[in-house]
Amino acid sequence: MPESVPSVPVPSVPAPPAAVLFDMDGTLVDTEQLWWQAAAELAEELDHPLTDQDAPEVLGQAVEHTAAHLHRVSGTDRTEAELALVLGESFAAKVAAETVPRPGALALLAALREARVPTALVSASPRLVVDLVLSAIGRDWFAVTMAAEDTPRTKPAPDPYLAAAERLGLDPAACVAVEDTPTGVASAAAAGCAVLAVPSTAVPIPDGERITLLDSLELVDLALLGKLSAAPAV
Repeated sequence: MPESVPSVPVPSVPAPPAAVLFDMDGTLVDTEQLWWQAAAELAEELDHPLTDQDAPEVLGQAVEHTAAHLHRVSGTDRTEAELALVLGESFAAKVAAETVPRPGALALLAALREARVPTALVSASPRLVVDLVLSAIGRDWFAVTMAAEDTPRTKPAPDPYLAAAERLGLDPAACVAVEDTPTGVASAAAAGCAVLAVPSTAVPIPDGERITLLDSLELVDLALLGKLSAAPAV
């Protein structure tokens, strides 16, 4: 009789996540530097040139947060609402003139679409800016889009990610959020998502449970996302 051939175990491939929830600025599109430019130009007008110390109050933050910071540190007589309006208009103009996808972003979105994994865009930018970016990269990548106005609180509160998961009819713990700043990572982690952080700035992202750091979206595939979503929540 022929000798039996021992079976070779086949490595199991993790199931894809229930959904992938993407931040926008600095994660999918290279707009974080445009936001810094808009803030820096306004700060110059207020005689408060931006430095690295200002970065945590600018990068990844909502318009109102950065406007409040500039109002506080500059001592200007201009109101926070006026500063927020100037910031928003300046940023929107820059985005309209220059929207560049981050390396690997569109390829990853295409892979998720082919695998029928739902995606959401979860941004702290105003709807005006979100719509400008969607016009540039395509609206049909996403089943859900969230802008700053869509929840009572924006990042770093968990509200945007909780709302996106709810609109998809999913448990946030079964989803992977993709972020690039400490503010966004804090928001997604507080919502219970597994977080893949791909930093776009030098502001360090703290370690944490279910937080994974990578250098580029070009290194991300479905197997990795499935592995991250399968990790038990703590």
